[in-house]
Amino acid sequence: MKLTKILGCLGLIASILVGLGEYLLHYSSDILEHSKAYEFFKFVSLDNLTTGHFLAVIGLPFYFAGYIHIYRMLKSGNETLARIVLAIGFIAFAVGGVWIGSRASVGNIVHLKDTMDTSTYQNLLTHYTNHMEILVQALRIIIATLSIVFAITILKGGTYYKKWMAVFNPIIILILLVVIGKLLPSIGKHMLPILMNVTHFILFTLSLYQLSKLTKANNNVK
Repeated sequence: MKLTKILGCLGLIASILVGLGEYLLHYSSDILEHSKAYEFFKFVSLDNLTTGHFLAVIGLPFYFAGYIHIYRMLKSGNETLARIVLAIGFIAFAVGGVWIGSRASVGNIVHLKDTMDTSTYQNLLTHYTNHMEILVQALRIIIATLSIVFAITILKGGTYYKKWMAVFNPIIILILLVVIGKLLPSIGKHMLPILMNVTHFILFTLSLYQLSKLTKANNNVK
């Protein structure tokens, strides 16, 4: 139980570090008005791009620890399904790591827009879109798949989770956050740029809460 808790805390740290990094990489007060063609990056300082990049890169490996935590919470129910969740989680954050590691570079290209001709600038952005933004689409599919297996594993029973945790799978949390962000733009402009990290902060918090309740229940039995 202690190791499982430590791994969950590392996952929580990942969501905070990568979330802070991605916030520095993406946020400005003009983000919602300049979301097309990466224009929002011109309102992000170069210092923030650099700091955000390294915070995200440092924090990202801890997400793998977080998914080992989830695996350990699930495996008593169905070892095979738990391993599938673990594998998909690793794939998700391998893909996500490649993407987040590219953001400072495309931000720098936007800052250099006035130093190059229009054709070169557009070709660089098109190349980036075709090779990196496609990863975001892939990541959504991966997270949706992970969420389905995660929910099924919990609903089959025998895991360390109460069955209500199946509802709080990553894709459902993410969709709820998107709805909140769209309905409340004053919150959305801060939350939507770091959506996956907020999603996992909630996921790991709920998971650690359930682990804590289980640990206390086991101690009371003893």
